[in-house]
Amino acid sequence: MKSDLRELYQEGGLAGFTKKLLNVGQRMLANSLTNIYFYITPSGTFQFSTHHLKYFRHTYNLAYQNERTVEIPIAEWFLRAQKCDARILEVGNVLRNYGFSQRRDILDKYDAAPGLINMDVVDFLPEQKYDAIISISTLEHVGWDEPEHDPGKIPAAIKNLRDKCLSPGGTMLVTLPLGYNPFFDEYLERGGTLFSECYYLKRVSVDNRWEQTEYSKVSGAKFGEPYNNANAMFIGIVRPW
Repeated sequence: MKSDLRELYQEGGLAGFTKKLLNVGQRMLANSLTNIYFYITPSGTFQFSTHHLKYFRHTYNLAYQNERTVEIPIAEWFLRAQKCDARILEVGNVLRNYGFSQRRDILDKYDAAPGLINMDVVDFLPEQKYDAIISISTLEHVGWDEPEHDPGKIPAAIKNLRDKCLSPGGTMLVTLPLGYNPFFDEYLERGGTLFSECYYLKRVSVDNRWEQTEYSKVSGAKFGEPYNNANAMFIGIVRPW
């Protein structure tokens, strides 16, 4: 911190230093007020499928400012529908950060937390299949945020979960931000799908409101523009087959 202040002073002298310091202070104050606004304002509801779910407010990772505000309620809705003794697999170690305590296995290739299954999702073959599988904003990294880009890996991962990890009477829910992994975006553009049902949510305001819409309204959505993080979400569901 001291070195940063010293550098500011050396660049512009006392007057320049004072001006820059005020600008930094204004930005910090604006960010703080924005955070307070998001956190204390009533959450309201959004539509997902035929359901009206309450927006999620949480300080971890600024969940109230990004796509977690809709993903977590959808995850809660999905998990509430599972039986008490259901075998559940979560792909990506996400939900424990938001207080989810439901018993489940967690598959995460890179997270070194104890008790996790550190395997690649395309290679994972459980000894016993699962009644439910859930993945929250994780699969977009598959085939993209890896040493080698692989356009076919994300469909292969979804297919492996659906066909080799999910029981015949099981259900699966996956959320993915659009505009992050171009391979997945191109896959959707070509009409590819491995799900029974597909839903799309679009962020429509600076105060993080979302609306359910059709694919044509989110096609070409960019990650990080015009709002931070996801501006459109894909939600795929596999029903019993």
